[in-house]
Amino acid sequence: MNINKIIKLTLNLIEIESTKDIPENLDKVLQISNKELNGFYLKEFENNGIKSHLYSNTKSSSFKIILNAHLDVVVGNKDQFKTLIHGDKLIGRGAYDMKASAAVEILVFKEIANKVNYPIALQLVTDEEIGGFNGTKYQIEKGIKSDFVIAGESTNFEINNEAKGIYWLKVATNGFSAHAARPWEGDNAINQMTDFIHNLNKIIPVPNNPKWVTTQNLATINTPNTTYNKVPDSCAVIFDIRYIPEDKDKVINKIKSILPKDADYELMIKEPAQFTDSHNKYLKKLSNTAKEILNQDINLVSYHGASDIRHYDRINSAGVCFGPIGAGLHTDNEWVSIKSLGIYYKILEKFLLNLEK
Repeated sequence: MNINKIIKLTLNLIEIESTKDIPENLDKVLQISNKELNGFYLKEFENNGIKSHLYSNTKSSSFKIILNAHLDVVVGNKDQFKTLIHGDKLIGRGAYDMKASAAVEILVFKEIANKVNYPIALQLVTDEEIGGFNGTKYQIEKGIKSDFVIAGESTNFEINNEAKGIYWLKVATNGFSAHAARPWEGDNAINQMTDFIHNLNKIIPVPNNPKWVTTQNLATINTPNTTYNKVPDSCAVIFDIRYIPEDKDKVINKIKSILPKDADYELMIKEPAQFTDSHNKYLKKLSNTAKEILNQDINLVSYHGASDIRHYDRINSAGVCFGPIGAGLHTDNEWVSIKSLGIYYKILEKFLLNLEK
């Protein structure tokens, strides 16, 4: 593959401001992929106004391999959508996350999909940055499945095989009001909540540095009080809890055990953790292929944040994140290594062509 083709397609994708607040631009990036992949089977999906595409070499909904990429990006200033090249660095919004990887996946799929005798698909979505619920998750709900999925999130050629799951938990304590001048006549709901937060910090302490442990973040705290001279009769908080796979059920049971009496409890979001065993045959094949081309050992890494791969854990499909070298995720200085894009193409191409051996 000529590296100039990868660069050209990457630039075309980056220069479209495909953010959640400009839906017409989300359509435009999908149309670019349509032009590249004319002639393949195409399934178009739409849910809640969010569109996604699935290209394949067969009409099947079940595949051996799915390459997954998202074409949406987080909001940036206008200058970030004007790409720059400085030496080996291709700079722009989405260069690292993950339009460059998407360009490689599009081109490698285009090249090899009709050369292999197994079902393979390319999944392009436009809502990963806001959760992937109407893209990847919706396609899965409509029957799309795979033995192994590779999301092209940039990983600096490490293989991300596990990531934390997400709980958004709302807890509300209930007291009774009184005049602030006579607080003994009331029951301050904030005081109850303070005790709960203190106990939660004991059973799920916040680490001082990166650790592969379950964490919790107190995101909001509210009372209905509109004046200061009243004892609040209720207090509500919302926690963002990131749990490691082995704590899936344990963490909720722990929290329930310390809830104040008569507290209300609501699990607002329950997102699965990502986990694919290191002995998975496809993961090992990918790792060995990358090791051979890069001439270096390939690390397996655990991520604190989530990707669309987690949606495949809902149906027990294996998957990993694997992508090229870069930095500056969601920053003003986002970049990807041009050289690594060519290497990334070679790794995916060899991996896909050699699966039958």
